[in-house]
Amino acid sequence: MGSRKSNAGSAAPAVLLAIVILLLVGSTLYFHIAKTWWFPPAITPVGHEIDQQFFLTLVVTGIVFVLAQLALAWMVFKYRDHGQKAHFTRGNHALEVIWTTATLVIFVGLGALATHAWGQVHFGGVEPGALQVEVTGVQFTWTFRYPGPDGKFGKIVPADIDASVGNPLGLDPNDPAGKDDIVVPDLYVPVNQQIELMIRSQDVIHSFFVRELRIKQDAVPGLIVPIHFRVEQTGDYEITCNQLCGLGHYHMHAMMHVLSQADFEQWEKKQEAQNAQ
Repeated sequence: MGSRKSNAGSAAPAVLLAIVILLLVGSTLYFHIAKTWWFPPAITPVGHEIDQQFFLTLVVTGIVFVLAQLALAWMVFKYRDHGQKAHFTRGNHALEVIWTTATLVIFVGLGALATHAWGQVHFGGVEPGALQVEVTGVQFTWTFRYPGPDGKFGKIVPADIDASVGNPLGLDPNDPAGKDDIVVPDLYVPVNQQIELMIRSQDVIHSFFVRELRIKQDAVPGLIVPIHFRVEQTGDYEITCNQLCGLGHYHMHAMMHVLSQADFEQWEKKQEAQNAQ
């Protein structure tokens, strides 16, 4: 009897580890429920759908996380060292199949539920009268082009690209359609109107990202990638590059200015007047 007691391990390490696990679970739940560090509110209808999908995914995975960690804490305490002989097990194949199948069903199910919101941005039809804006990424700036009063984008000649002479996009000086094109370093859009962005890159892969839009789209050299959205409120929002595109990646950003319809028309007229000079 005395020999068995002397071989028994201490319960303190197991209890301490179980308490630490419970504290980690509790603090994780608190910070997520309290939204201590959270993303800014969405400003598009699709953005609200994405937030709902994110919340659903967070709840489902959160339940699994909490149950798994509570089970871990219980196992650590229950099967702590009592001085007993260790027992070897090869596992349970039936449980592994059930657990893997359940994970697959949940993962695929959540992905299927998210296809509607994702598809609207990339494959949904563009409404008549949508404002088209060309977005060009180049190390390490964004440039935005509007078609001007004629509603047509001018021709681009890659050989004419030269930011030092004021032609960062390579607009063909001999193309009449490009004479009134508006080229600016920030994105200006009217509120409550559908916007179609045509995203492209001149050099490497960049990524157009605005947190409040819940949109992130790669800009790939040689491709024009269209996406569209509608902003519900005015304000200024940061545009960043979400791909590591070189040493100057950290300062590749611009601003998206969402204006009222009247303010946007006034801004357009100002740009047109500058082009006419």
